[in-house]
Amino acid sequence: MPDTHHHTPETHNRLFIIAVLLNTIYVIIEFAYGFIANSAALMADAGHNLSDVLALLLAWAAAMLARKEPSERFTYGLRSTSILAALGNAVFLLIICGGIAWEAMQRLSDPPVVAELTVTLVATAGIFINGLSAWLFIKGSQADINIRGAYLHMMADAAVSLGVVISGIGMMVSGWYWLDPVISLVIVIVIVMATWGLLRESVHLALNAVPPGIDALAIETYLRNHPGVTDIHDLHIWGMSTTESALTVHLVMPDGYPGDTFMDDMMETLNSRFNIHHCTLQVEMGTTNHACVLQARKTVENSH
Repeated sequence: MPDTHHHTPETHNRLFIIAVLLNTIYVIIEFAYGFIANSAALMADAGHNLSDVLALLLAWAAAMLARKEPSERFTYGLRSTSILAALGNAVFLLIICGGIAWEAMQRLSDPPVVAELTVTLVATAGIFINGLSAWLFIKGSQADINIRGAYLHMMADAAVSLGVVISGIGMMVSGWYWLDPVISLVIVIVIVMATWGLLRESVHLALNAVPPGIDALAIETYLRNHPGVTDIHDLHIWGMSTTESALTVHLVMPDGYPGDTFMDDMMETLNSRFNIHHCTLQVEMGTTNHACVLQARKTVENSH
């Protein structure tokens, strides 16, 4: 798992505030300009950009909730909200792509006349606003898929705006109005390819899969070869949030509990070498068949 300390929570808050304000102002200006110019296309695009503001707010809320202290009911806190937000934003992006593709297909069969200069100028402003917003999150997106969801929303809009500018200039030069829907379809394909990884990774985390970048086999080898350990079982590794991982394991140690220092050193190694942030290590002497093992066997037997 990549380093998770690119930005402090306070820095993330500032970045979200800036991005939300920039995009909200752009939505208001775009809608107002579309209303004054009687351009349904610009007003519709303003509605699309409003969805990006909502996506930013979703990612921001999840980032704040993930820092809440554990409670009696939520003993892990609300860390996993960041996973849900990443998953929601991935699905949201794909739905938006579907809407853009559908509209592009409709326009491809009957390309409408477009006010090229007006649309090009507004889209140029969109490149700047969305590009700047994406740039704010580029470092955080490398370590946190929740932040990556916000980043991809901004990049997607910047790409759409760039496509509009290219098609606008092309239409002004050639008068080929079919350029607009064709470029829209190309951009949709690019966005879907970029979003698919976010969707896959967030689904995996939601299903308690081993987080990306963590080598489960290497961890198992380390635990099995540790002095005093003769066997291990019930090893589980999962993501508690989009930036934190957890591990539970049963260690079979015939000589009994090795002491707190031994356990602390093992947990420190799991943290520093394997990026496991929360460890629960249970020591057994191996004199009985553990209940977890028996239950697992019963589950397998019942499934056949």
